[in-house]
Amino acid sequence: MLDPIVNFFTRIFQWIGRGIGFVIGLILWPFMWVGRWYGQRGLILKAVLGLAIVCFVGLYAYFFYVTQFWRDFDPDYPTRVAASSTTAQAKNALAGDPIVAATAPATDTQAPAAAATGQTAPAPQVCKRSEIAAVAADLIDFNVNRNAWISSMLVSKLGFFGVPWRNTPFFDNKAAFQLGINQVLRRTTTELVDTLGRARGTSRIDQNLQDARTAMAWDEDAWYIGMRGPTRPTPSVYRDGIAKLRAFNATLEKCQATFDARADNLLQFLDRIAGDMGSTSDILRSQIEASDAGWFDPRADDRFWFAYGQLYAYYGILSATREDFSSVIRERNLATLWDTMQTQMRDALNMQPWIISNGNESSFLFPSHLATMGFNLLRARSQIVEIRSVLDR
Repeated sequence: MLDPIVNFFTRIFQWIGRGIGFVIGLILWPFMWVGRWYGQRGLILKAVLGLAIVCFVGLYAYFFYVTQFWRDFDPDYPTRVAASSTTAQAKNALAGDPIVAATAPATDTQAPAAAATGQTAPAPQVCKRSEIAAVAADLIDFNVNRNAWISSMLVSKLGFFGVPWRNTPFFDNKAAFQLGINQVLRRTTTELVDTLGRARGTSRIDQNLQDARTAMAWDEDAWYIGMRGPTRPTPSVYRDGIAKLRAFNATLEKCQATFDARADNLLQFLDRIAGDMGSTSDILRSQIEASDAGWFDPRADDRFWFAYGQLYAYYGILSATREDFSSVIRERNLATLWDTMQTQMRDALNMQPWIISNGNESSFLFPSHLATMGFNLLRARSQIVEIRSVLDR
């Protein structure tokens, strides 16, 4: 009696097995054809093609490795950068004043002259470096030296058999994270050139900062050969940006450059940061409205990690801003607000899910990580807006 039912299910599973075999055959057929063709070629051609295949496989293997292992990822990196300052004593002596001279020993040439006149030898000037510039240089170093810059790699540009990686759920998280950091660096170097590195925005532009901004404006996915012929790859140009930011700080510590730590400059800088965060939260909102596929939305992960990279970078930049504008923050009684903002941003960086889900916000099985990240961005933005309103009074 049960034989017809058993036979029915047996045929169904046979059809399923044949279908799976047919699909696998379609996938493997090009490789089998290439293998037969390769076996019929001469020894020299085999050697050349074999070397090309080995190089191709090696490039993909390296690409898979660098996209999965994030070296020196540390949300608490601002503390490490601040500890590397060579002007810590000057900071303590000046009680947080922006860029002014600190006491230092007299030079050998000044001491005899001072002794002859009975006067104390004038001390050479020692000034504070910009922590914003220091953190920006460290973030660039993190992106292109301590990690491989993904977006300009040849395999990244080739995609998954011609399909851009951002349109797949694979190997695009680190690239999106780096691009989020890079957007912050472009904004920061622009503000350093236009306002922070000039006296009231009217003095001559600092050439080191100008060169750093030009470097960070370079195409993010440039390889050795572009549409117009040979060009410089992105990591090489960004390394120039590191050197220029550090050169700016070196001249700043010698009191040969300017960092204008005024309240109106801080207000404008915070305005720009709030605008960036608002724009990114809108991008997240658009993706939430475009799809509720849960774990099966291939664009959710790169949207999430771009926003995470932006938050990661702005956490460091705003920590540095607290140091550079310490006198303004102290005079306007902003310390509590600023500490609250930084604490909230640091707590948001603890959100590091293995798989990004873009489900319905009321879903039980498919959480909406994009909605949570958007909330964290807007919460940080609201704190920035509140600080800005105090500065504007």
